[in-house]
Amino acid sequence: MRALALMVLSAALTGAMSACAPAGEEQDVRLVIENHRFEPAEVTVPEGKRIRLVIENRDDSPEEFESHTLNAEKVVGPKATITVSVGPLEAGSYEFFGEFNPQTATGKLIAQ
Repeated sequence: MRALALMVLSAALTGAMSACAPAGEEQDVRLVIENHRFEPAEVTVPEGKRIRLVIENRDDSPEEFESHTLNAEKVVGPKATITVSVGPLEAGSYEFFGEFNPQTATGKLIAQ
């Protein structure tokens, strides 16, 4: 009886979680930091969608992903990968940069 109750509770919680965050709601966008630069430096994404930035730092030093227009800031350790969720985005251009290397680590998301 206890096992049946746990299965019912588990199914109910799974259904509730699915209702809050439908599958495919966020689009993954992959960025790589290498030689203190973002690749690709410019990415076009659909407007009105949530975006999950998957940022891989291939350098031997940390970098801080930062964007005033996306209201995002997060350190990426050396040889590490992080995710940053943003949006939904209105049509426009959203610049980002590496706080530790702002002259070379620059880029933008273009929502259209």
